Amino acid sequence: MPDISLTTVVLLCVAALAAGWLDAVVGGGGLLLLPALLLGLPAGTPAAHALGTNKAVAIVGTTGAAVTYARKAPVDVRTAVRIGLAALAGSSGGAFLAAGMSTEVLKPVIMVVLLAVAAFVILRPAFGTAPATGPATRRQILAAIGLAGLGIGFYDGLIGPGTGTFLVLALTALLHLDLVTASATAKIVNCCTNAGALAMFAWQGAVLWQLGALMATFNLAGAMLGARTALKRGSGFVRVVLLTVVFALVANMAYEQWLA
Repeated sequence: MPDISLTTVVLLCVAALAAGWLDAVVGGGGLLLLPALLLGLPAGTPAAHALGTNKAVAIVGTTGAAVTYARKAPVDVRTAVRIGLAALAGSSGGAFLAAGMSTEVLKPVIMVVLLAVAAFVILRPAFGTAPATGPATRRQILAAIGLAGLGIGFYDGLIGPGTGTFLVLALTALLHLDLVTASATAKIVNCCTNAGALAMFAWQGAVLWQLGALMATFNLAGAMLGARTALKRGSGFVRVVLLTVVFALVANMAYEQWLA
């Protein structure tokens, strides 16, 4: 455990709880969890330790949310795992390239895409509210593996913020899922990408396991509560949270790009 005050530990656990809830509903928990770790860890702590600990916390909550969803939502686990394996490969490629290029030039493009997505969701109130009409076709599954798996996985390794939200949107559009089922499927995909990233950070010795284990307990509680909330409140509620997270992502990226 790093040398941090009890107050800071409590605040980190609260952030983990809130991040777990948000991530289970629609993704975007990293918007809370990673900044909290970067601010809470002692000065001079390598950033990689915050990133590695973030993954150790997030994978526990993501797994808990995935299990909760799988018990009650009509999730095609086999398809989700296939997309997840593609995302694992994509994130590895993105992480490999991230070391040798600047991602700052990509952030304005991502902001434009996010705003376009928000406009689409606002102008299409029925998006993600209707249940799937039947099993996905082979063509739809291949498209999801390519875009939601390889494409968004690559983005996760290269830049990262909003990966869960992008997954929910892509799975809703490509597989014609309702937002609740898309969130459930995204959790399984996230388990695969988080596992790959955590393995790399652990190999590098960049995980604070004691702090991560404590925060993971709260993240798991938040994630299971978030999954139950989404299942109970339905796609309309998830839609509102989705739009909130999209605008928060845009604001966060704009701040980092032009004001930080």
